[in-house]
Amino acid sequence: MDYQKLSIKSWAVEDRPREKLIAKGITSLSNAELIAILIGSGNRNESAVELSKRILQSVDNNLNELGKQSIEYLQSNFKGIGEAKAISIVAALELGKRRKQSEIRVKPQVNSSNDVYELMHPILADLPHEEFWIITLNRANRVISTNKISQGGISGTVIDTRLIMKTALDQLASSIILCHNHPSGNINPSPQDKTITNKLKEAGKVMDIPVLDHIIVTDNGYYSFSDEGEV
Repeated sequence: MDYQKLSIKSWAVEDRPREKLIAKGITSLSNAELIAILIGSGNRNESAVELSKRILQSVDNNLNELGKQSIEYLQSNFKGIGEAKAISIVAALELGKRRKQSEIRVKPQVNSSNDVYELMHPILADLPHEEFWIITLNRANRVISTNKISQGGISGTVIDTRLIMKTALDQLASSIILCHNHPSGNINPSPQDKTITNKLKEAGKVMDIPVLDHIIVTDNGYYSFSDEGEV
């Protein structure tokens, strides 16, 4: 039996586009395999990958040229490509074009405790309850992401050290900053605030993801553990 005409489900797991993406990452897939994921299935004589290869061959394997083709072109020239599949291909290529045209936003750089306060004040200052967040940073101290970890009541919130470190690891963070609010307006840290800061500081040392600061946000000001020499 011709291997190329087998359905994708009968291929070895590592050769299936979706499974290959999960196992080896998006960059391991060819253009044909990416299109195959979009269309989902081929026709009676071709797998989705083989059909995708033929579509690409029709435009000399040039994605820019494929992006110029119409829904009608795809439907009329390729058996197994109906309106829905043609729309998926056209929409994906248009999205790629728009991504290329979009401006690359420079992520903010954290150089001081005030930078953190300015970043998190709009998120935390007016809340009637406590929330605990972490800011993940790259090697240049630019923000990768702000991440809400937990939400509690007026006087406190539960903090899971494992979840915090997992978030940092998943985002390949070089360092993190802890942040939470005090709805009462009191900027001074509680004994619990100091305990969790020390606990996460030690966990960060073990994971080689240092905790640079812990900021307590209120509507009228903030407390920085780093500025006070406590981190």
